[in-house]
Amino acid sequence: MLGSQLIIRMLHRLGVRTIFSLSGNQIMPLYDACIDSGIRIVHVRHEAAAVYMADAWAQMTGELGVAMLTAGPGLTNGLAPLYSALQAESPVLLISGDSSVAEDGKGAFQELDQVAITRAMTKLSLRPMSVGELHPALDRAVGQALAPRRGPVHLALPFDLLTAETGLQELPPAAPQPIAPFATGALDRLAALLHAAQRPLVLAGPSGARWHARAACRQLEESQDLRVIPMESPRGLKDPSLGALAAVIPDADLIVLAGKCLDFTLGFGGAAALGGQARVVVIDPDAAMLERAQRLLGERLALAVQGDAIAALSALRAAQPSAARAAWRARVDEALRYRGKPVPAASAGAALGPRALCETVQAFLASAPDPVVVCDGGEFGQWAQAYCSAPVRIINGMSGAIGAGLCYAIAAKIARPGATVLVLMGDGTAGFHLMELDTAVREQAPVIAVIGNDLRWNAEHLIQLRSYGPQRLIGCELSPTARYDEVASALGGAGFVADDAQSLGAALARAADSGVPACINVSMVGEAAPVFNASGPSAGGH
Repeated sequence: MLGSQLIIRMLHRLGVRTIFSLSGNQIMPLYDACIDSGIRIVHVRHEAAAVYMADAWAQMTGELGVAMLTAGPGLTNGLAPLYSALQAESPVLLISGDSSVAEDGKGAFQELDQVAITRAMTKLSLRPMSVGELHPALDRAVGQALAPRRGPVHLALPFDLLTAETGLQELPPAAPQPIAPFATGALDRLAALLHAAQRPLVLAGPSGARWHARAACRQLEESQDLRVIPMESPRGLKDPSLGALAAVIPDADLIVLAGKCLDFTLGFGGAAALGGQARVVVIDPDAAMLERAQRLLGERLALAVQGDAIAALSALRAAQPSAARAAWRARVDEALRYRGKPVPAASAGAALGPRALCETVQAFLASAPDPVVVCDGGEFGQWAQAYCSAPVRIINGMSGAIGAGLCYAIAAKIARPGATVLVLMGDGTAGFHLMELDTAVREQAPVIAVIGNDLRWNAEHLIQLRSYGPQRLIGCELSPTARYDEVASALGGAGFVADDAQSLGAALARAADSGVPACINVSMVGEAAPVFNASGPSAGGH
């Protein structure tokens, strides 16, 4: 068995059946091994797209997402999505080809210290130095990716190890993954705090929004009569999909951070964000996060529990609930639903605004079979998060990066072929990976891309307008002649245009019926992202 065959067969044993990749010299042995193992390679147009797709695969399935890139610039092209996957808590394995160990220090083709580059953006980065290290390195990397808090890992594989004989005929036994127990009595103390609380809130991190965590969250909500609210946006409590939650949180008497990092999205734990009276519980697998909570919260920290937050929530469902929480839960639910005052319908001939655009898309999603929605972009992405929802949602996440939306959508469609997968993108966002429409066509992944086209990088335009004035706008305009719909048609998909709610509704229906990847280029007015509070929406900012 060659080193390349060992790696691919181990991945197959782990349940991996799809790898996202862009080909290159140093990973050709792995490509060849995929043929015999029956692993599908989804071949993309840019290395970053492969890593973004692996991230979305992990979010959609709860499984390990695998991306495979070649050495040198192949690896470096895939770096930005690693940071996004780290912030999204996605278990991604990035495999990269590498120059041979035997040529280390000799100036080999594309020789690069890959581990030093990826270390800050992964939970673990390894480069095996011998054939005997291949198996334990892969076991260790996958274990880290799937361990709480989940996240990306990197394995750099030297070419001479991939082409060398391992001396093995069968795979070595899989290494068991230990489960760290909670400290004695920690869950009992947590249950007691929850029982005593009249107005509790549980704030979960990005992992709490994933399918593998939803059952535990729902069961805790039902058994304890409270709300578990995942947070996965860099706008934190100003995330428009959370409505007016920020106005309610200061009245909570107990806040449980269940895997939610105490950071800028929660005002670093200050009274302006969390209120001055609530006691705070932190459940986190990382000791550094517990130390941070102690440092920032001081005496307000009622309990710190080290361990998997989702496992802790699962264990708490059998605890004795407190009484009289119905009114509090109803108030929280009302705040989460709040989207400001109703907006009058646009008059005939009026330009389409982002809210009307998103409401039209939501009406389509409401009747679509098995809808999945992807929201990506700056200001327009926030409108999408506010007004478009589905049982499965993927957003551009805690990193604040934009541009991955089409990649996310394609991976979601491959993971769930029967789903209606729709991605909303701004026109700036669309430019990052629009060529992946070719990947969607080749892979027979008929996604629907809705591009809100306001002819500018609107987030930065608004920052300039606020900070420097209308006479000092620069570098934010986009071309009025750009025809994103025609790009889709040219690549073998379907393209449509729309400029009002009626034409958008018709285009959505035609896109769904087309059976091919579709792009709808929608002319709209650029507006600041909404932030909801008791008095209505206000302009947001980065």
